[in-house]
Amino acid sequence: MATGYRTRKVGILGGGQLGRMLVQAGTDLNVQFKVLDPSPQAPCSSLVPDFHVGALTDYDTVLAFGKDCQVLTIEIENVNTDALKELARKGVKVFPQPEVIALIQDKRLQKQFYQQKGIPTASFVLTQNRQEVATQHAHRLPAVHKLGREGYDGRGVQVLRTAQDLPKAFDAPGVLEELVDFEKEIAIIVSRNEAGQVSAFPAVEMVFHPEANLVEFLLGPARLSEAIAQQAKNIAIEVIEALDMVGLLAVEMFITKQGQVLVNEVAPRPHNSGHHTIEASYTSQYHQHLRAIMGLPPGHTQSMVPAVMVNLLGAPGHSGPALYQGMEAVLVMPGTHVHLYGKAETRPFRKMGHVTLTGPNAETLLEKAQEVKQTLKVIA
Repeated sequence: MATGYRTRKVGILGGGQLGRMLVQAGTDLNVQFKVLDPSPQAPCSSLVPDFHVGALTDYDTVLAFGKDCQVLTIEIENVNTDALKELARKGVKVFPQPEVIALIQDKRLQKQFYQQKGIPTASFVLTQNRQEVATQHAHRLPAVHKLGREGYDGRGVQVLRTAQDLPKAFDAPGVLEELVDFEKEIAIIVSRNEAGQVSAFPAVEMVFHPEANLVEFLLGPARLSEAIAQQAKNIAIEVIEALDMVGLLAVEMFITKQGQVLVNEVAPRPHNSGHHTIEASYTSQYHQHLRAIMGLPPGHTQSMVPAVMVNLLGAPGHSGPALYQGMEAVLVMPGTHVHLYGKAETRPFRKMGHVTLTGPNAETLLEKAQEVKQTLKVIA
């Protein structure tokens, strides 16, 4: 039988902006996509003819959706892993593997995994409810309380600094973590294919929105010493290998003021911290994810040019049909790349798109990013 590359049918659970950019990248490799999302207006709906509406958490829906796919992947973790395990038993290649998704779905299991594998992370205790946090662990403040399950995009995280904050603790199983006094928050995206080939992108530095707890700016590459950058890369590779995972993994880390690298959380899919790779890297995170899940060799991950990314968030006080105010002014700025996510309706702090700025000088790019943020507003 002749060997070579053959077009694959790839199913994606989730039709949001990450799925949309994965589909856009897949056209270069002639990938045939099938997408499932609970919303008929999801960003992927206008790009993929084989688009299905249904709950990602429903066993029968996911099982029926995936049975004719050769490869099945995710763009969001909140999916039915029992259905994915059954599909894998039936011969569908499910990447990342269902067991990996199930572990990462629960921050409690995720933190225990780091502890068991000797992966550096902030100290923590598991909690059952708000009362337990208040009566047994108040002495641990200041701390961060995280929901065990279903926290996403800044939701499900509460900083508890003093006893007055204890009523903010979640009344559900969670993790109470030491509040890390960090110098920087970084992320490294790493990939691994079925053959065990691992490749990592350079670290990026994340600057968060003070209200929304979402990434507002992203600097690539991060401003780190060579030693710290190498240490962080080694840890990211250690995590994906410990998981024995196939696919793309975003590893978010803290750099403490003492120079220690601690794993915060991971996401087993393309990630907000990798959007800049579309313009700034030899291989984008989306191409890299497809390479990993389709058994292809990894692409080169080096940065071609410094980049700063700005998330376009819905303006406070605006809900309704999206209007991009200031678009013309941003489009004429040299080295500016605008990506809109195809969402018809905006609301406060909703991710509506991103802008990547590329150029030879990182500090100049950061100033330019501030200008973009002030110029381009998503209103209704």
